[in-house]
Amino acid sequence: MFKVITVLIHIINLVTILYMIFKEKRSANNIIAWTLVLYLAPFIGFIVFILIGRKMNKANMFGFKNAELKIFENYTNQVKERESLKDENIDIENIDMIRALEATDYSPYRSNNDVYMYSDGTLFFEELLTSLKKAKQSINIEFYIFKNDNIGTEILNILEEKAKEGVEVRLLYDSVGSRSLNRNVLKKLTDVGGKVGEFFPSWLKLININMNFRNHRKIVVIDNKIGFVGGFNVGDEYLGKDDKFGYWRDTHIKFKGSAVKDLNLRFLADWRYATKEEVTLNHVLEINEDELKKSNIGMQIVSSGPDLSDRYEIKLAYLKMIQKAKRYLYIQSPYLIIDNSISDSLKLAAASGVDVRIMLPGKGDHPFVYWANLVYAGELIKEGVKVYHYDRNAFLHAKTIVIDDKICSIGTANMDTRSFELNFEVISVIYSEKIAKEQKYEFEKDMMKCEELTIEKYNKRSTVVKVKESISRLLSDIL
Repeated sequence: MFKVITVLIHIINLVTILYMIFKEKRSANNIIAWTLVLYLAPFIGFIVFILIGRKMNKANMFGFKNAELKIFENYTNQVKERESLKDENIDIENIDMIRALEATDYSPYRSNNDVYMYSDGTLFFEELLTSLKKAKQSINIEFYIFKNDNIGTEILNILEEKAKEGVEVRLLYDSVGSRSLNRNVLKKLTDVGGKVGEFFPSWLKLININMNFRNHRKIVVIDNKIGFVGGFNVGDEYLGKDDKFGYWRDTHIKFKGSAVKDLNLRFLADWRYATKEEVTLNHVLEINEDELKKSNIGMQIVSSGPDLSDRYEIKLAYLKMIQKAKRYLYIQSPYLIIDNSISDSLKLAAASGVDVRIMLPGKGDHPFVYWANLVYAGELIKEGVKVYHYDRNAFLHAKTIVIDDKICSIGTANMDTRSFELNFEVISVIYSEKIAKEQKYEFEKDMMKCEELTIEKYNKRSTVVKVKESISRLLSDIL
């Protein structure tokens, strides 16, 4: 019987490999990595593949319905006629970037926004709590990680109070990232009228066949007028209260203006899939003209996920920023696991005289990922890219890019293949000299706590480290 089962497993694994090769659009590295896993550990490998290796159905689960797309027809026509209209609100200098992002998905350019940046957890959560308490009509809140700890409980208490006041409260959380949340914890919120949704729930808490597809977005929209997006999740460690990580360095923004509507549309599309609640979107795009006259920062909200096309919208946004940089390009990311398109673009930018700097954590939250970071960092520094490791007594979790005092990106997507292809992510692309300079200042301030990874230091790494890097590189496409 054991021999029969063994043969069947090998046959199933062979069929799986052939299916990846001929049916699915996977990279060669991804196929090779999974082939090795299935061949070297056929029984365990197959279970791991079922849990984290499957591709998703490419149905547009989180998109907009055909009837709803008519809402955007006027805007689409405006985009097509933009050059002839010579709209004074359009950022002509960055029209190539704007047009490229608009062509990939629904990512309209909105010229009337105010943006406030937060790089410290205490300041961010103070502002978030204050804004939640002021909500009058609705609160839409979505996090990958939402913990049932001190800060999580404080936010839940506010949501309960607002729901009692008649505010429409929706809380959407990821099943894998928010394991501590359950119906018992959320019962007080639902009892007072709050609505709760779980992304890809599982009938077994420890086993989730969709665990590879994570809703990594962090979105808060209040009254359809105030938006929050960035790297902070909800948990005490994001306030620097976890000894394992120490001080938590992240970046988040609060913004007002017409781009808030686009972030709200993103949330509601996610919510509708997760809860099956029929939510109409027409009212979301209503714009208060008085608000627009007070704001002048251009923004685009860009989202991506494995349910959409294979365009990988956020990856394309990052590529465009890399290619557009002329003077400097500063990147912060906890992970650096990149394909040839990103790697070659970074190398070419450095070779062209652009000051390319990448800041990574000084310690990893996942061992294999940390060693994989070193592999790609080592390749880049050989081509003139500068790589820095942040303070080892803290953890760098920010996901930011800034170029030439002109454009910056702040959001949820790391500089890695998982964020580009497997996770559901969202970023804000901001066209503002003021915000870009502010982000540049934060980067340069962080450099005071960094150690540069030079070629000399990289070449002196031990044999043990080289072995770890080699194994991590081999598995990097499935991490």
